[in-house]
Amino acid sequence: MYCSRCGASMDPAESFCRACGAATGNLNAVPVVGYSAAPGAAPAVSYAAPMSIYAGFWLRLVAHLIDGLIIGIPVLALILSAIVMTGAGAALTSKNLDNEDTRNFIAAFGIATILGIILVCTIFGWLYYAYSESSIWQGTLGKKAMGIYVTDLTGNRVTFARASGRFFAKIITGMIPLCIGYIMAGFTERKQALHDMIASCLVLRRQAVAAWATPTQTTNQPL
Repeated sequence: MYCSRCGASMDPAESFCRACGAATGNLNAVPVVGYSAAPGAAPAVSYAAPMSIYAGFWLRLVAHLIDGLIIGIPVLALILSAIVMTGAGAALTSKNLDNEDTRNFIAAFGIATILGIILVCTIFGWLYYAYSESSIWQGTLGKKAMGIYVTDLTGNRVTFARASGRFFAKIITGMIPLCIGYIMAGFTERKQALHDMIASCLVLRRQAVAAWATPTQTTNQPL
């Protein structure tokens, strides 16, 4: 393996080039002891990424439940407000249910309500997840509470477009029977669910990354 910046030969397991210090983007890198390129140069800095950096299934599940409550409360309030504003509550409690016009209204309102709920939940969920995961937080309120966040495959912050793709990829994940698309986060190598693989994303534990990002100075002695 060769460094993409300076062309120096390096071990694939290393997270940083020993010659120029360029990052390889290898999140599975093992601890490396680095040395500066020449005597008298500034001490080299190396970083080690722990193998437990990826967020597991249960952390993600709890974060998902928290986000579900955050999304569900305003959506429920909107639905109740729509019922009151349209007079549907009065129609549903009307004693004149034998009237054809009343029955038609109830049927039409029921269909419109179902479609409206799906539309509102989709739009609100999309904006909530996409904006949160592409923001400086790199995660929703649920993920932030659980100390996890979303990155691309090199550990960088995702764009709004990629976060949107990850959200809508969950539709495909949800189509897999027995929730296997979500359960994949518990046994795949990098703890990726199906939608993570489709959008080329990772979900990482912030505590592990904090340890990973701690620089270690090494001596100027040659190997």
